[in-house]
Amino acid sequence: MAPAAAVELTMTDPGDCRACADRLREGLSNHRGIVGVEPIAGRDAIMVSYDPDLCSLDCLDATAKELRIDLEGAYQHRVCRLEGMDCADCAQTIERAVTRMDGVTNVAVSFPASTMRVEYQPAVIDFPRIAGRVGRLGYQVEGAGEQGSRRRLATWANREHTTMLAAVLLGLALLVDFATGLTAIPLYAAAALVGGLPLARSGVAALLATRRPDINLLMTIAVIGAAVIGAWLEAALVVVLFATGELLESRAVDRARRELASLVSLAPETARVRRRRGSGPLALVQEIDVDVAEVMVGEVVIIRPGERIPIDGVVREGASAVDQAPITGESTPVDKVVGDPVFAGTLNAQGLLVVQTTTAPGDTTLARIGKLVTEAQGRKSPSERWVDAFARWYTPAVVGAAVLVATVPTLLGVDFSASFYAALALLILACPCALVISTPVAIVSALGRASAAGVLVKGGAHLEQAASIRAVAFDKTGTLTEGRPRVAAIEVMEGSEEDLLGVAATLEAGSEHPLARAIVQEARDRGVSVGAVEGFEALTGLGARGRIDGRTVVIGDPRLFGTLPGAVVDAVDALRARAQTAVVVGVDDTVLGAIGIADTLRGEASEAVSDLRRLGVGSIVLLTGDNAKTAAAMAAAAGIDDVRASLLPQDKAAAIAELGDGVAMVGDGVNDAPALAAASIGFAMGSAGSDTAIEVADVAIMGDDPRKVAGLIGLSRWTKSVVRQNIAFSLGTKLIAAGILAAGALPLWGAVVADVGASLVVVVNGLRLIRGRPAGSLRSVPLLQPASKQPQPVDVGPGGACDATAHAGGCCEPKAAAHDHADHLAGNHDPKESLRG
Repeated sequence: MAPAAAVELTMTDPGDCRACADRLREGLSNHRGIVGVEPIAGRDAIMVSYDPDLCSLDCLDATAKELRIDLEGAYQHRVCRLEGMDCADCAQTIERAVTRMDGVTNVAVSFPASTMRVEYQPAVIDFPRIAGRVGRLGYQVEGAGEQGSRRRLATWANREHTTMLAAVLLGLALLVDFATGLTAIPLYAAAALVGGLPLARSGVAALLATRRPDINLLMTIAVIGAAVIGAWLEAALVVVLFATGELLESRAVDRARRELASLVSLAPETARVRRRRGSGPLALVQEIDVDVAEVMVGEVVIIRPGERIPIDGVVREGASAVDQAPITGESTPVDKVVGDPVFAGTLNAQGLLVVQTTTAPGDTTLARIGKLVTEAQGRKSPSERWVDAFARWYTPAVVGAAVLVATVPTLLGVDFSASFYAALALLILACPCALVISTPVAIVSALGRASAAGVLVKGGAHLEQAASIRAVAFDKTGTLTEGRPRVAAIEVMEGSEEDLLGVAATLEAGSEHPLARAIVQEARDRGVSVGAVEGFEALTGLGARGRIDGRTVVIGDPRLFGTLPGAVVDAVDALRARAQTAVVVGVDDTVLGAIGIADTLRGEASEAVSDLRRLGVGSIVLLTGDNAKTAAAMAAAAGIDDVRASLLPQDKAAAIAELGDGVAMVGDGVNDAPALAAASIGFAMGSAGSDTAIEVADVAIMGDDPRKVAGLIGLSRWTKSVVRQNIAFSLGTKLIAAGILAAGALPLWGAVVADVGASLVVVVNGLRLIRGRPAGSLRSVPLLQPASKQPQPVDVGPGGACDATAHAGGCCEPKAAAHDHADHLAGNHDPKESLRG
């Protein structure tokens, strides 16, 4: 039997569905010759081990393709927007109803995102039937067709109009009562009927579909009961107050949705591109407007002043100030010149830019942010899951209590109408809307604030987890430092500086590591030629190895070379004493010398550490693969006492484990991925970071500002406080109202006011997280601040002059250095990256 071989397979799952990914893995596991199938952490890929005697690589590839085709035929996936949901209970009703349909294998309805993701078997059911079931519940599936549109006219599309009409009828009835002293029963009945009919239709449909009562059914029963006992005023008041409160609540929640969703709609729909017409020397170059989806990688796009940039790319001509606030959260525009990266969705504030596209339209940084935002909306936090579980037994329990209130007192001689009236009021109080909405509106508001500040959190669970952080570990290069090191000194042992630099630059030319880029840039600046390298090998956390002109070249940490000559050791110590990273270069068995590379501490680093201490974070640690002397110098400048140096990637992960629970890791490189995965919550520098770090991390900081770590922790703690306030208020309101009801002093309309009023209060309290500040003990915590409104683009005139408004926006400041690795998020990461600390 031959030893097992292993191969990595990309998981191009149908519909990007986890269930189908599991089915694909299971199908491969059952194939003859497959030894094991394991997912690769942080990536859409799996590692397949197989016996080459029983299954060839071609056989394995063919099997995977067949399984994918089978899955695509057996399961269909749709993600669609829903209209008409005004509380999380609505989402639960839709989920229960659709889940009960034959042929539906999975459904998830996100109230914050107002979307439904459904997986179904097309051989059993089609999507119009699913949309029809949702329509009968009183909600609209976007794009469901003419039938769904007609149904919506009878339900939610007309909800606002029927509420207004019912309110007018109620007002007329009250006016008649006041003017004549006569009870206007026909007008009260008309108001109750007009406003209550949509409630009744939705409530009955939900009961038939889910076998469980929802709030619409409870309100319908209350209205009918009030009419039966002759309480016509209460019947009309219940309908109008409830419907009005639902509409107000829906609009308030929509505001939070818009705040979170506004980011993904920034990119323009068209782009102005330069294209050749014809061929040969007489070919014309035209500027034409095309759909962004038609722009190809490598095309040249023209962006005029005042226009939003439609694609990710690199500036090839021109210079301008670009407002990057939607992507990075930076408060002032950033100057861009030739060679600088730009992002789709950002605003060209001043000059004409000619940009070469580097990514496909659907794979831009903005598109990836949009995907992260959408996924974050659909992931429930622990508080949301707890509230959902609580509401599942809360409503049936109160309904049962209402039945007892209606029957038991009657058996004891109490007038039936009085006990029945009290039972109706208790039914209204049974509505869990305020409780169920208390958490998601706060989470969505906080996610929206974080996104506006350039911090992408991959779900409410991670947002809540940040509140419990008690220790923070920082990587050094690219995290606390600028990540743009430069060659500061060259110590030569053999040959000349140019020879040493040429060998080093040739080996490092294929790497994207900051130290490698510094060496290559120094060689270019000095005019040193760079040759070709064979057999390039990244040495994890240490350096790189390869062959140049038939000789083996090694570059990296002095640990790679074993025992070094005394002169080399002295040179290395001298470089480190000057806070420089020492990179040793060797050819075959000869050490050519050492290169000293200096990085610059970020200006915000010390403030970031100070903010964390203000939050009470007791342990702040620097984890780096660099040497102890250089690491200690950087840590001292940042205000960090605990330094752990010369760490390999696995050492960083072990250090995170030693710190215990509640640990955050902040990093940017491939070598930080194990530690990011091991931490309670991982922060990746989203502009400077590698793809792997961003995929593994729970949070991406697009502006590469380490202060945002403390800002997110502060926002998380405030969010947790708001959620607790909302839960306490919603439950407390119910208890107080129940006490008043027990005393016989709570009318039906009072129960509606208590229920709807509590819902509105928790919504408004949650919306404070978007732009407000906390009070009390949290009033001084660091918080993420959304980028301020930028000045409108100005006409620079023919002379290129810049007026005072542009000055205020920062467009005339000296050029800010752009992040070298901004293209990593767009997928331009070199797989041969040298792995160092």
